[in-house]
Amino acid sequence: MGDNGGMLAMVRFRRGVVGESRRVCHLIPVPTGPVPAQLTALCGESIFPGEAEVLDGLRGMPCHACLMESAPSGPNLLATAG
Repeated sequence: MGDNGGMLAMVRFRRGVVGESRRVCHLIPVPTGPVPAQLTALCGESIFPGEAEVLDGLRGMPCHACLMESAPSGPNLLATAG
């Protein structure tokens, strides 16, 4: 998840940049140096400066692909329903 010990920022596209259905909350590795020209979410979505807002807490619909990429892997980590 990067050279910063795995720190992640939660961001979503600003209103008007994309349609409301695409304004999900993405997880982006926090850069250790200068902010690059493009940030890449765990799901692979590219986000450019000025297109997104950094969220200061949990809110909005999460990006399911980002959540899956951030989940620990291994057997028996997810409970089975039923």
